[in-house]
Amino acid sequence: MGDVPNSMIINDYLAYIVVNNSGKIEVTNRNTLESVATIAGLISPRNIAIINNSKAYVTSMYSDSVAIVNLIDYTISGYINLRRSSETIMVSGDKAFISEWVGGNEVMVVNTIDNKVVDSIKVGFEPESMVVDENKNLWVLCNGGWARNNYAELYCINTVTNMVEKKLMFPDKAASPTCLQIDGRGETLYYLEKGIHKMNINSGVLPAFPLIPESQHYFYKFGVNPLNSDIFITDAVDYQQKGYVMFYKNDGTLISTNTAGVIPGMICFKLNGSYIEK
Repeated sequence: MGDVPNSMIINDYLAYIVVNNSGKIEVTNRNTLESVATIAGLISPRNIAIINNSKAYVTSMYSDSVAIVNLIDYTISGYINLRRSSETIMVSGDKAFISEWVGGNEVMVVNTIDNKVVDSIKVGFEPESMVVDENKNLWVLCNGGWARNNYAELYCINTVTNMVEKKLMFPDKAASPTCLQIDGRGETLYYLEKGIHKMNINSGVLPAFPLIPESQHYFYKFGVNPLNSDIFITDAVDYQQKGYVMFYKNDGTLISTNTAGVIPGMICFKLNGSYIEK
């Protein structure tokens, strides 16, 4: 498959596996994972978003542009210059919201019809994960930067007006929240910060205590089952030996711990042929 598969999405009968260090995306059958095609020539790709049946956007850690991918012939058809590296993409209507990442503090807004940058939204430092809720509002989790020179923040943005409607600041400057997720109803947010925290989208304060404490584990990534809000967490241990995938019920009760490979990361759910990324 290549060096460091970073993320994965499912669209209809295909799975798209973004392989970071190998600079490619492996396109496979979603059921068998047999190879269908390889999208090559990408610069440190991070995440992919399906725009329509013939087009996708791919973010990059080391390039200042987002690649436009032709999903018919699996080639790169163009680029969108963002002036900085990029991480997460969320699509709402004819807009793609793309987070600048290393050293960045903006979410770029792209018109998906003509692939042009039409706006930029200032947020906290290093926006690393985003979700869209039931009201079509965009939530942006900013970890404050790896040097912890800035406080981490959580933003809520109206995707129609591109205006910030809510901003919550983490009280501890040492906090490094990551991996923002949302339930299948679009009502409840989850994020990782020394455990899994749970928050209703209408709340005006951050949760004081985690739903699932990290304890002696090293939580790396997690996913929320969109059907029932059960939680699957990956434990990277020491990044050298095999890790674990831990299965919790939606109330935080541990059900099972399963051995995985080295550095288990992102969780992707396959639901009745539809595309859901977690």
